[in-house]
Amino acid sequence: MEKANFRTHVLTRHLNQENPCFDDDILLQSSPCIGYTPPELSEPAASFDVAEMRKLMDGHNLQERDWLYGLMIQSRLFNPRSRGGKVFVWPDFNQSMEQQREITMRRVAYLLDCGVFRGWLTEKGPEAELRKLALLDIVTVFDHSLSIKLGVHFFLWGGAIQFFGTKRHHDKWLRDSENYLVKGCFAMTELGHGSNVRGIETVTTYDSSTQEFVINTPCESAQKYWIGGAANHATHTVVFSQLNIDGKNQGVHAFIAQIRDGDGNICPNVRIADCGHKIGLNGVDNGRIWFDNVRVPRENLLNSVADVSPDGKYLTAIKDPDQRFGAFMAPLTSGRVTISSAAIYSAKVALAIAIRYSLTRRAFSITPNGPEVLLLDYPSHQKRLLPLLAKTYAMSFAANSLKMMYVKRTPEANKTLHVVSSAFKATLTWHNMRTLQECREACGGQGLKTENRIGQLKGEYDVQGTFEGDNNVLMQQASKALLAEYMAVKRTKKPFKSLGLEHMNEPSPVIPSQLSSDALRSIRFQNDILCLRERDLLNRFAAEVSVRLSQGESKEYAFAMSYQLAEDLGRAFADRAIFRTFVEAEASVNSIPIKNALGLVRSMYALFTVDEDAAFLRYGYLSTDNAATIRKEVAKLCSELRPHALALVNSFGIPDAFLSPIAFNWIDANAWSSI
Repeated sequence: MEKANFRTHVLTRHLNQENPCFDDDILLQSSPCIGYTPPELSEPAASFDVAEMRKLMDGHNLQERDWLYGLMIQSRLFNPRSRGGKVFVWPDFNQSMEQQREITMRRVAYLLDCGVFRGWLTEKGPEAELRKLALLDIVTVFDHSLSIKLGVHFFLWGGAIQFFGTKRHHDKWLRDSENYLVKGCFAMTELGHGSNVRGIETVTTYDSSTQEFVINTPCESAQKYWIGGAANHATHTVVFSQLNIDGKNQGVHAFIAQIRDGDGNICPNVRIADCGHKIGLNGVDNGRIWFDNVRVPRENLLNSVADVSPDGKYLTAIKDPDQRFGAFMAPLTSGRVTISSAAIYSAKVALAIAIRYSLTRRAFSITPNGPEVLLLDYPSHQKRLLPLLAKTYAMSFAANSLKMMYVKRTPEANKTLHVVSSAFKATLTWHNMRTLQECREACGGQGLKTENRIGQLKGEYDVQGTFEGDNNVLMQQASKALLAEYMAVKRTKKPFKSLGLEHMNEPSPVIPSQLSSDALRSIRFQNDILCLRERDLLNRFAAEVSVRLSQGESKEYAFAMSYQLAEDLGRAFADRAIFRTFVEAEASVNSIPIKNALGLVRSMYALFTVDEDAAFLRYGYLSTDNAATIRKEVAKLCSELRPHALALVNSFGIPDAFLSPIAFNWIDANAWSSI
């Protein structure tokens, strides 16, 4: 009753216009209706050339990118919808799983007819590969399912034939695959083995009397699982299997097998089941495959690494089983390259939406009876989004650098490509998921609506953390490679010359006891602190593993038990490598306004990275005073980046149609007249 009486008293005073907090002559009055003002009218003009920044961000093939954007916008297949006076294209996730799969294939057919896939498997060289990578980026902006559907067919199935096959395979399969007369999938993962490909249980033997390979699924855990394209559409697959010759296991090899005929009927001795509905990516028909002694011609062994003679002799120029297995992992590198880039384009979509919304949406006032404040004018909101924006810029440069490394690859560079692609794939996909979550929350209730894209992207991109290699496993692979390089250098007493570890040939950086703002924003300090962390963690990791080995532990066990240092080292390697790509991109620019903007973004990336990671304090690279100084500098950088926020997201070059209603006139988009 006391609470009820108190509430009654408060309401009575309000109704009588009694408010002790304000002057007596201030009466209660209704707020005016909220109106929408485009941020282009309310925000300061861009301080740099947005078109030039976009060239730097996308890196290559801008005309082809814009051409494909246009193809999708003009076709009804891409689900155009009008909201708030603008037309948007986004997948209809209200469709059933079956409908999503069907529309994905119809979109593939449309893009095929438009010539999008010209040369994707039949043209060679860096220019052809960059065009393919650029167009896949744009497909990713529209729909992850569509990009994965294409990625499985062209990069995994097609890539396996390119990398593992020889001329006879190229002549027979590549052109028909490029024209979708053959629809391929990639059967590596099994129910019992995902990241540990070496342990797969599918078995293939050779029958010299018929010159055929016999592929068999010996147990339920050997069924091929999560095979994109298998459930509905694929006609052929590359099967990864243990090869057994005369009772000896020669390790994992790859074979071409037909799983459906031209009419879509499942082939004899092949069983296929659907993996079912998923939390996202339902436009991809993931399936399971069993092989019941399926026979394929001897020529269907992809034989660039190893071959079997007609009379059943095993032939290979790579005698070392470890090196031979490593050669069979080549197609996964292309997968990690495309996944890394896709993750960053997803983050770009989310940030463009969330930041544009925060430049027009107001909440609360900070003065009595004052106007409500734009979300992005709150320092706390700036801290939520602007460091992630800076990280997205840095990782965009990293993804571009990885693509160039991939298209210009040489046999000598394969090790570095493998390590960098592993670390970048893990780091960039983790960043994407974090960015999507933060942007979803930063958009409040509007972030829950499917049409506003961000919430749905979370489900669509969650898979990136585990496919083409579990992120934690990939980071451990990077740490193992760093350790191997370290041990080799110590053994041979030669300088470091690969994996970006050349900085370890120089004296260890010294961090000043007191850091000024100018020092913190200098490339030298930022590089020094990132290199110092990597150097020290590598030394610590090597020392811990060595101690364990001296105590009689196996190499594998010693590494497994040193996982905490391995995790810290993998992160340090990735952060330092990403920073290097940013510095290289910045150095390539002549425009002073763009250099100035990039300087702020780079400093935000580097200092926020330091501020986030407890390793800098845990291992003593920073004093507590310097750590506090860096934290304050991050807040200053937020306020300095705030006027550039709109120009920075506009530099992503993503057309309005691929964003969402809350990035624009969200009031009209939700008006009664639009329902």
